[in-house]
Amino acid sequence: MKIVIQLVLWVVIAFLGYKVYDSVYSSVRFQEIKKERFAEAVTQLKKIRTAQSAYKTITGKYANDYDKLAKFIDTAKFTITQQRDSSFIRFNKELRIDQSIDTIVVDILGFESVKDSLFSNIDYNKLKVIDLGDNKTAEINLETSAVEKNEILYPTFQATVAKRELLSDQDENYIDQEEKLQSLEEINGTHITVGSLVEVNTNGNWPIVYDK
Repeated sequence: MKIVIQLVLWVVIAFLGYKVYDSVYSSVRFQEIKKERFAEAVTQLKKIRTAQSAYKTITGKYANDYDKLAKFIDTAKFTITQQRDSSFIRFNKELRIDQSIDTIVVDILGFESVKDSLFSNIDYNKLKVIDLGDNKTAEINLETSAVEKNEILYPTFQATVAKRELLSDQDENYIDQEEKLQSLEEINGTHITVGSLVEVNTNGNWPIVYDK
């Protein structure tokens, strides 16, 4: 009986040891997967911000869907300009004399393709898709709106992807904890976001560590 009891105890100890190891390992593995996928999401959101910034520079507004954004990148061109100081003579009728007037002249030097200057090595036709590996993907939602300030309407955009979608194949308990996370070194909330529909900004909600 003593030998049987010892064997049972050893089995229990081995089982508990395995459970502790598995718990620690799975937590570490989740953090590795999370950071890798969140980094991919941030990279893709930055590409969307770059594309939207170029779109607004040329059109004065933001694109409200990815097809418009891709077509714009494929065909649009930046105007390359140069400013130089100049002056001209204007007759002052009150003083009845010629006066020299300073001005700035803008010269158009040429045009540069948006695709070549910003997206030469980027597949801009897949901006909305985040590749998670193993044939898994997540989609980024894109919306546009406008904010009124001092009776002026300013265009806004927001691109978001849910953490839950990025981590859909992971342990549900870890995902719940991640959505409730509050930390200066982590991405807080349920989504990773760039831009805003209610404020005039194009910031992302990720900490600086993801910019490295």
